[in-house]
Amino acid sequence: MAWFLLLCAGLLEIVWASAMKQSDGFTRILPTAIMLAAMLASITLLAVAMKSLPLGTAYAVWTGIGAVGAFLVGLFVLGEAASPMRIAAALLIVAGLALMKLSETA
Repeated sequence: MAWFLLLCAGLLEIVWASAMKQSDGFTRILPTAIMLAAMLASITLLAVAMKSLPLGTAYAVWTGIGAVGAFLVGLFVLGEAASPMRIAAALLIVAGLALMKLSETA
């Protein structure tokens, strides 16, 4: 259950990061409100997940999901550049997340 909550927290991190970009420096009300609500929900779910997951693992996975997810939103929604090096960096983050998950079952 903790891993599911952590996944949801990471997905909400993608939502708030995307909403922050759309808020245009907090000048647009709706994206700013979405960002704040998603931040609160994300951090709350992270805190609950951390009750049974180690700090380092939970935080690394949470930020990793957010980082890779925001990268993908940038590529596919905002039309940002997809250079081979940026893609390789994202794949390395995903590999690190997989290793974190595998280390918990060992």
